[in-house]
Amino acid sequence: MRERLVSPQERPEEERYQASLRPRSFDEYVGQRQVLDRLRVAVAAARERGEPLDHVLFYGPPGLGKTTLAHVIAHELGVPLVQTSGPAVERPGDLMGILTNLEPGSILFIDEVHRLPRSVEEFLYPAMEDYRVDFVVDKGPFAKTIRLDIQPFTLVGATTRAGLLAAPLRERFGLFYHLDFYPPEELRRIVARSARLLGVELEPEAEEVIARRSRGTPRITNRLLRRVRDYAQVGGVRPVTARVAEEALALEGIDTAGLDALDRRYLEVLIRVYDGGPVGVAALAATLNEEPDTLTDVVEPYLLKIGFLRRTAQGRRSTRAAEEHLGINPDASQPALF
Repeated sequence: MRERLVSPQERPEEERYQASLRPRSFDEYVGQRQVLDRLRVAVAAARERGEPLDHVLFYGPPGLGKTTLAHVIAHELGVPLVQTSGPAVERPGDLMGILTNLEPGSILFIDEVHRLPRSVEEFLYPAMEDYRVDFVVDKGPFAKTIRLDIQPFTLVGATTRAGLLAAPLRERFGLFYHLDFYPPEELRRIVARSARLLGVELEPEAEEVIARRSRGTPRITNRLLRRVRDYAQVGGVRPVTARVAEEALALEGIDTAGLDALDRRYLEVLIRVYDGGPVGVAALAATLNEEPDTLTDVVEPYLLKIGFLRRTAQGRRSTRAAEEHLGINPDASQPALF
């Protein structure tokens, strides 16, 4: 499947761009008010006591600010941040090197923490609880365990699948925060802030256009803003109007509900070929020539969120809202478009 503009996953080539727009403090951070208020208290208390913050777990869909919050915590505490990911830590020795080089109070951020190998997880337990690591040298009757103390630190884990975390690891986090999709008014504030940092002049109506097509995800917001900026720059438009923003996003295939071509193909097949359902995801995947996991993990979550799709025991069903958005009458005899 080709890269989608509305995918919440970060692309390697845009990492620097997204990082340049990342808030650095609680005051700059937009949205997730309940999470932010609770974090402020925890961070302030840890700072006053001069102790490491409790280990923190952020969970929720990708692109909502889990990595950003790890950077904000490190900035607010005035400590270094060391960043890695679950798949990158393949052996206990890899983690050993990271832990023994941490400075006192450091933040160790592990993205996709649910993908840590089990052997690495077990190696991490005493480090989280007692700030020590145990490793075995030699083999057989000559084997012995060496205990090494490490500097106190805070583990910040991020996951999109909290249910896949092993219970012993999950229980060692003292703070749990769920990040949810952003409403359009908060995304509009993010658009305005990012536009200021990029030196882009946006009319308020243009901010609204970008925010409402961002699928509740700040990462997508910043990506769409980049496309609108490029389109306006080539066209010599300043400031950017709502019409220009709509033209730019229409050129990219993003409609008023934030759906792209794959989303619309999915709904068209569901409605026209399968009469609105119910139908299994395997049948939909075969018809669309896509992998079932792609539909389950990439396409369906947003369609479910905005009420265009229902999952039932019998299979997937479209909703009246989806039919009205696409202008399709499921009872009419129409050919599928894909």
